[in-house]
Amino acid sequence: MATLANSVIDRSVRTASAALLETGAQAQVASLQGVEALFFYRLDSAEHARRRHAAAARLDGMAALETLLALPVNIPVPLTALDADQRCAVRALPTGCADRDRTSVTRRAVRPVRIDLAVVRAAGWRQGLRDAGRFAPFCRRAMLLTRRPAHLDEALAEADFYGIGVFLATGDGVEMLLEPAPYRPLRHTAAAWRFVEELYQLLR
Repeated sequence: MATLANSVIDRSVRTASAALLETGAQAQVASLQGVEALFFYRLDSAEHARRRHAAAARLDGMAALETLLALPVNIPVPLTALDADQRCAVRALPTGCADRDRTSVTRRAVRPVRIDLAVVRAAGWRQGLRDAGRFAPFCRRAMLLTRRPAHLDEALAEADFYGIGVFLATGDGVEMLLEPAPYRPLRHTAAAWRFVEELYQLLR
């Protein structure tokens, strides 16, 4: 049976999706949003090292992430430029994500991981659409089908409509039947950042 927690499947999917992955991409099976997937990702080594050096606390609270998104990276912001609620939010930031003194705050934290692709395993393409669809706000997505659909054209048309790629497990590897659409978020959100932080916690 083709399972995601399988090094052969991992390598086969990596080979089939090589053109979609950035140099240095690593793979990790994880359950996020209630769905198990094979994530291809790149660790930001500089940010990872910075957090370790700063003994940074876990960063996955929506309030903290929204506060950080409102601040520029590595540029001091005078506390007088913030309103009372913003100053309160800055004081509540977890250790290691920003530097603060009596007059200013400087955001240091950025996303520690870039996700190139999430692949969900599915026996049927409708299940694959549902599961891969959970990751729509966060990254590029594809499904790995364990058997060829009876109505392949319909399956590919539906997947193409939602921008979800389709891989098929075969006897000797994995074949890409449909390339997933690129991930192009309209804006950066705290929810998308938190998704990345949740994966990062599983990688540490």
